[in-house]
Amino acid sequence: MEPVKRFDRIVAILIQLQSKRIVKAQELAERFQVTLRTIYRDIRSLEEAGVPILSEAGVGYSIMDGYRLPPIMFTKEEAASFVAAQKLMQQLTDKSLGAHYESALFKLKSVLRGKDKDWVEALENQISYAPSHELFNAKVPDALEIILEGIATQNQVHLSYTSLKIEDAINRIIEPVGIFNENNFWYILAFCQLRKDYRQFRTDRIQNIKRTDIPFSKTHPSLEELRKQEEVPLTKVRICVSPIVAKFLGSKKNYGWVSEEKTTEGIVMTFMVADVYHNFARWYLSIGDYARVLEPEHLKKRLTAILYAQLKALQPEHRLTEPPLY
Repeated sequence: MEPVKRFDRIVAILIQLQSKRIVKAQELAERFQVTLRTIYRDIRSLEEAGVPILSEAGVGYSIMDGYRLPPIMFTKEEAASFVAAQKLMQQLTDKSLGAHYESALFKLKSVLRGKDKDWVEALENQISYAPSHELFNAKVPDALEIILEGIATQNQVHLSYTSLKIEDAINRIIEPVGIFNENNFWYILAFCQLRKDYRQFRTDRIQNIKRTDIPFSKTHPSLEELRKQEEVPLTKVRICVSPIVAKFLGSKKNYGWVSEEKTTEGIVMTFMVADVYHNFARWYLSIGDYARVLEPEHLKKRLTAILYAQLKALQPEHRLTEPPLY
């Protein structure tokens, strides 16, 4: 966090003082990376400006109840919804954007009444969210912020990017159109100057990112229009799943789930799938001992090939008849 100018810091201190019932000087010093002496001087400046600050040695600072920054007011329930959203923002966005959201939340809490602040603060440490995988490269903490800035200003962005097929990072100049979350990953849809076409880039594969002052080379369709153009033919898949696990398949909608019906043999689920060969096949294997494929036939062959490769790796001494590859 870069040091802020004194005026901006004093305003931020005022907002933080209004966001909690008691704020310690040490807490302020750590947040703004300044000395306690600087915090004491800033507090005096606020007092001289007419802000009714109460202080108690060994406890901290508070603002006289009833003092507010008009005109925004929130109920404690509204504020609690932002607290829950903050937990998601901290995990589902990069560090830079998460820090901006945290700063905004300080401003929101600053306008609550004293008892409502306590109510919201009691919830903050009781909400947790842990994603199943990393969504961003830890070495690139501001990727999403730069992409959003590029979309808003319509300036090109420089990326160093890796993919499954290419291990070494490739430099790309892109014109970001939009971002979307799919199958629990963030994707950037952008016009790639290298390919002269629209491409998707997964945020966790970005190795480096830089702003540029170069404007877009063309006017782009909306994110919604481009995603519709990307739609591929879907394959109908039907599987029969044991009731033991069927009710726990919360992720099935991510794989094209359409409907299901109870039968004497189990729950028959119907999917419309874009990627049967990789995405659906590997998800199915995670429940394969509690399910069987009804259709299509080429999915059965694909699963057989994957299982054969795994069995061969686990038991290399056994002579196995290799199935036909799909």
